[in-house]
Amino acid sequence: MRKQELTAIDKFLNKMISRVRIVVENVISGVKRCRIVKDELRLTKEKISDVVMEIACGLHNLRVTFRQPMQTIDITNLEGYSYFK
Repeated sequence: MRKQELTAIDKFLNKMISRVRIVVENVISGVKRCRIVKDELRLTKEKISDVVMEIACGLHNLRVTFRQPMQTIDITNLEGYSYFK
């Protein structure tokens, strides 16, 4: 079978798919920072693995949400902040 060059549409679709794949793989690796998700889970109660995964995803979302440091406020000088007037 002879190799053919991809059309412009195929190249565009491959680029979009690869962009989504990168985001998904980064999220999965972020969730796997919680070691309990990577290791074999020996808890035998029903649906406990689902709860563990939900907690790991919640921790990942919290970590991503607060990735940027929060703005600090100098409480000794509040005149510059309009919501303290």
